[in-house]
Amino acid sequence: METKFTDGQFMAAFNERQHEAYTIAKEHGFHERNIPDPEFIALIHSELSEALQALRNGNPPDHHIPEFSSLEIELADTVITIMDYAEARQLNLSGAILVKMFYNQTRPYKHGKRF
Repeated sequence: METKFTDGQFMAAFNERQHEAYTIAKEHGFHERNIPDPEFIALIHSELSEALQALRNGNPPDHHIPEFSSLEIELADTVITIMDYAEARQLNLSGAILVKMFYNQTRPYKHGKRF
């Protein structure tokens, strides 16, 4: 039986999609140069800002994929950009997600904060 730290099925599937996110970005010209870490983080942040804007605009259906709301698509873009970054930097994001979720279970209510 696998522990929460070594959920191989999750990690294998996530890592495959992470590699796919990077490959698609590379094939579309987003890795023609080495993107500095601060710029990559800014790109991730810009996707979150677009998610906020979707809410400010009433969260209409996405213009390109109307089966999903604008918020859903912008959050997906955020995750995809994070996956692209993690693959470009060879980060063990899937492992970190599992360990962090396990750790969060051990933390106090609201992590000891008011909100």
